[in-house]
Amino acid sequence: MKKLHTLASSLLLAAALAAPAAVMAHAEHGQPQYGGIFAEAGEAQLELVNQAGKVALYVTQHGAPVPVQGGKARLTVLEGGAKRELQLAPAAENRLEAAASLKPGAKVVAAVELPGRKPLQARFEVK
Repeated sequence: MKKLHTLASSLLLAAALAAPAAVMAHAEHGQPQYGGIFAEAGEAQLELVNQAGKVALYVTQHGAPVPVQGGKARLTVLEGGAKRELQLAPAAENRLEAAASLKPGAKVVAAVELPGRKPLQARFEVK
């Protein structure tokens, strides 16, 4: 019985020591990393960045970059009663972008297709 108690105590101690490491591994999860607006998108996360005449969409998974080569994205933008679509193309490791800008208050639906992954979708409101 004492052996079982010692084993259970050891397992509990190991789990308690591992918990902070798991939390630190996901510190970036849920937080904007590129100065934009963050949203959950199924198995990944998307961050919409609107600056300097470009609209960029960054793809991450638990804070780690997700390669976008061979992928594409479409933004459906609702601004002041008008609807338009933007096609984004790969521009860097985990960034898709287009030459455009979004007005504050615009509502955006992002649809992302990446090779070998399920389609991703997220909604944003530009601030």
